[in-house]
Amino acid sequence: MTPRPRVRPGPPGTPADRQAARQTRELLAGQLSRAREAALAWRNGLAALFAGLFGFGLVKGRTDVGGLAAPYDALVGGALLLCLVCGTLGALLLLRAAHGAPTGVRLPTGVPATATALHLGDHMETRRTVRALTRGVALTICCGALLVTAVALTWYGPGKDGPRVLVRTPSGVVCGKPGRTEDGVLLVRTDTGEVAVRLARAEAVTAVDDCPGAAPPEDAGPLSRRRAARRPG
Repeated sequence: MTPRPRVRPGPPGTPADRQAARQTRELLAGQLSRAREAALAWRNGLAALFAGLFGFGLVKGRTDVGGLAAPYDALVGGALLLCLVCGTLGALLLLRAAHGAPTGVRLPTGVPATATALHLGDHMETRRTVRALTRGVALTICCGALLVTAVALTWYGPGKDGPRVLVRTPSGVVCGKPGRTEDGVLLVRTDTGEVAVRLARAEAVTAVDDCPGAAPPEDAGPLSRRRAARRPG
């Protein structure tokens, strides 16, 4: 026959053992409240950080995303969409960590429950709180990074090409971005510089998307040089 195991009492506890057990019990009893306080502090700190980011966004820059050239307009739209998703999930996780889940309290089996069972439930909730806090902080930081990226692309991304005009004169064709008009003379900004064209000599003025390769008219050269020399700066 197999001998039955015998359980014997261990050595008596020392004052150091009782002190360690008391400290362990106190740590287990207050771990959930400490995790909630840490989550609340992180939430307030990240809220202050985002308030500073929004204040930085008040600095004047390009505000119309439609003025960006492709594909920068699509990149800004995608960054803002991801920023919204990350910010929403991060805020929900931070609220979950700071205030708990919107559910009732689950008591362990065998009511009235022992102190050990209650501490175990608090320990599991603390682990869930810390996990929600870690993910919430990461998602919120990603949200801020995406927001800064979207603002930077909006401010410093290349803009769309403006409208172009094609002016036909008896001596040739001028095509470029229209400038100011003064004394019946239209300034056209071409790839080679500004060209002054007398509107009285123009046969047709047409809006085009792209300019064909054409040299400026012969009679526009001297006038263009005089206009460019008279411009300040």
